[in-house]
Amino acid sequence: MRVVIAGGHGKIALILERLLSQRGDAVAGFIRNRDHAADLRAAGAEALVVDLENASVDEVATHLRGADAVVFAAGAGPGSGAARKETVDRDAAILLADAAEAAKVGRYVMVSSIGADAEAPDDVGDPVFVAYLRAKGAADDNVRARTALDSTIVRPGHLTNDPGTGQVTIADHTGHGNIPREDVAAVLLTVLDAPVTVGQTFDVISGDTPIKDAVASRGH
Repeated sequence: MRVVIAGGHGKIALILERLLSQRGDAVAGFIRNRDHAADLRAAGAEALVVDLENASVDEVATHLRGADAVVFAAGAGPGSGAARKETVDRDAAILLADAAEAAKVGRYVMVSSIGADAEAPDDVGDPVFVAYLRAKGAADDNVRARTALDSTIVRPGHLTNDPGTGQVTIADHTGHGNIPREDVAAVLLTVLDAPVTVGQTFDVISGDTPIKDAVASRGH
């Protein structure tokens, strides 16, 4: 399988790249900063310099041709303002979906967020956090509505750098909770192998169910 990851230098992406390459899959990651290429190569991934805030659909599609799946793991990140939540967390995710369709890549896995909602109310947090939830929600809605894409929307809880436990809780709505980035990456890997998750949106936080069992349960 060949997988292309947007946001290839992110913490979750680097873990996922290593997991994919270790099992023999081909993986590439989009980066904006050429200086990050060595980190992707160390994880076993091909580094592709693509700025999703400025690239065209055709440019991105060129890099996607021949891929079996795309993963959107990009984000404006902490410290960015509301405007970049829209240009990265929303618009770049939609651009990747446009490019995936153009390149005939059917599988799209989205790293979203618990609470993502295009109409998130003003009182759920500070204005930038509200903008983030709205941007993620709008991107999720856009991708989910595309009949040409086999999409799965994965909405992790609060991310930590703790070691992964390999055990999670997955549900339509889990309530708030923490989850190590290592476990999110392992969930994404399992989702890529699980056609049963196509068309689904679910929350994931730390729990007591092995990841493969938790993902498989979505087919029941």
